[in-house]
Amino acid sequence: MVKRIEIIPIKVQKDVCAGEDLYELLCESLDKIGESIKQNDILVIAHKIVSKSENKFVDLNDIVPSVESKKLAFSSYKDPRLIELIRRESKEIVKRSRGIIIVETKLGFICANAGIDQSNVDRTNDMALLLPENPDKSAALLKERVKTKCRKEIAVVISDTFGRPFRHGQTNVAIGSAGIEPIESYIGKSDLFGKKLRVTEIAVADEIASAAELAMGKTNRVPAVIIRGYAYRKTKTSGTSILIRSKKMDLFRH
Repeated sequence: MVKRIEIIPIKVQKDVCAGEDLYELLCESLDKIGESIKQNDILVIAHKIVSKSENKFVDLNDIVPSVESKKLAFSSYKDPRLIELIRRESKEIVKRSRGIIIVETKLGFICANAGIDQSNVDRTNDMALLLPENPDKSAALLKERVKTKCRKEIAVVISDTFGRPFRHGQTNVAIGSAGIEPIESYIGKSDLFGKKLRVTEIAVADEIASAAELAMGKTNRVPAVIIRGYAYRKTKTSGTSILIRSKKMDLFRH
């Protein structure tokens, strides 16, 4: 019998500042709704508050765009300072068209604008927010903090919003994780009719991030949720890097 899975929103009333203790902030917010972290919970947290707490703010006034960035900004209808920052955070530009710039980030993610965000960052257009330096490490540190303070073993997933090349709309995906095996492989198992499955691998970390977004929203001040009741596979080693398809295996980058 499949157990019931709960999604518990964690509403945070204040803006997160550089150096913020996210564990204390989330525990305080949970306490206000009469909740607490329980054994085997999955804590899903939006990358934005992780980046803010890690002081990944960039003042665009400090960015001097190159000639190449200025040219790209003109054709992309974007701030040349932002273009310069995108290029600095990227390994390569994968595709650009109609003002959209898709890159491979230093972390290996394929996404728009190197994951650089300006929404819910500052009242001006001069501040930008980068992705966490190492999202898997950030997730592991928070997981360890919960274990030390609460004596609870949990999993942590850090999420971000990505577009999809073949479907309209965005969805949340995992960019960092700890304590949970990001992929559930069914290869070698039999289907209902006894046929061997050959290629089926489910990106459960992405599905968890996407499910969490249903409670998070973009304007609800819910930057984190607890997913409770999902029987995930535990791990001490895997992070989200295994979700990234290598360039040589990517049919659409050849």
